[in-house]
Amino acid sequence: MSRSPDAAADLGRSVLIPQPEGALRVITRGEKGTPVLLLSGAGDDNVSLSWRRAIPVLAEEHRVFALDWPKQGASTPWDGVADHERMLACIDAVLDHFSLEAASIVGLSQGGALALAYAIERPERVERLVALAPAGILSFPPVIHQMLWLTAKSRLLNRTLPSWIFRSRAACAWVARNSLFGGPVDDFDEIVDEYHADVVAHGSGSSDWQNASIGFLRMRVDLRPRLSEIRHPTLIIQGSADKAVPPAQSRAAAALIPGARFELIEGGGHWSNRQCPQRVNDLIADFLRPADSSREGEG
Repeated sequence: MSRSPDAAADLGRSVLIPQPEGALRVITRGEKGTPVLLLSGAGDDNVSLSWRRAIPVLAEEHRVFALDWPKQGASTPWDGVADHERMLACIDAVLDHFSLEAASIVGLSQGGALALAYAIERPERVERLVALAPAGILSFPPVIHQMLWLTAKSRLLNRTLPSWIFRSRAACAWVARNSLFGGPVDDFDEIVDEYHADVVAHGSGSSDWQNASIGFLRMRVDLRPRLSEIRHPTLIIQGSADKAVPPAQSRAAAALIPGARFELIEGGGHWSNRQCPQRVNDLIADFLRPADSSREGEG
């Protein structure tokens, strides 16, 4: 049975944060411990798809806040462009709303890029940092880069056609199996049902952040020149079979962050957090414990 479009409602308390363009939905869970903010990926993603297996685990020791990005999940409708600066401001809005001076931030893909960027731009508001298969550290060969730029500029290519194609559950299953995962997934059918229901409800396609982050000749969002500025305890988690973020690029990015740990999930795909949830959740939970500070720099 497919979940409803608001599939995250059973994960915790749902809070709407009013913004000029709409409202940001945050799922909160956990009554004790340090605050942790979870940031989802881009496109066809949301709090439930990214963090369904992580929220209950992390909430045992932390106050967890999981954000639906603008135009994603229950943060719809959204009347405006959610580019890089606006997304950083969304993190500000969440921390401010819950009166959090700082939090540990855990981000997947697009969320990983924004977690890294937030640590660079707002270092005083970050405690510890975890990025899973982060974007914002990538470069592409000529021609491929220009094809990606063209796709980003064309609503037909980045929104209309994907929304039409992925109204088919079989298409969603094919992408999940071949692009998001690097091997078997215990709850594969449930994930595909939820993925498909979300596409039917909200459409499909790349995010504003993705579209705005690529220029004609080079990436407009490339965090690598500033990664050395990050001074927070940092963990980079990467699936070895990820087809979206090459493991060599995420390993190289981790090497630019002083003291960062790099953990490779063998056989893991881009959504290693859903393919290998126990392994990934254990890594995150262990790293977020203050006693883990003695292990910084390993990996």
